[in-house]
Amino acid sequence: MPKGPNGETRPADLIGAAVMVAKIATGEIEDNPKSNRVKSGKAGGRARASSLTAGERSEIARRAAAARWSRSKKS
Repeated sequence: MPKGPNGETRPADLIGAAVMVAKIATGEIEDNPKSNRVKSGKAGGRARASSLTAGERSEIARRAAAARWSRSKKS
């Protein structure tokens, strides 16, 4: 089965896709584009930020800014 942009499975054939759309429209199945990975990623980011000291956060931000500014601009 083909994968969608967020990793969800989708029917490969036209009739299967039409049946899936009909089931979503009638509420038989739920169309949820966001996965649980989004929630866990946000929670992990908050946990990491709360465990870092102000100096460590500043150093990470400094390295990120340096990486952004070091990229060459394409004209």
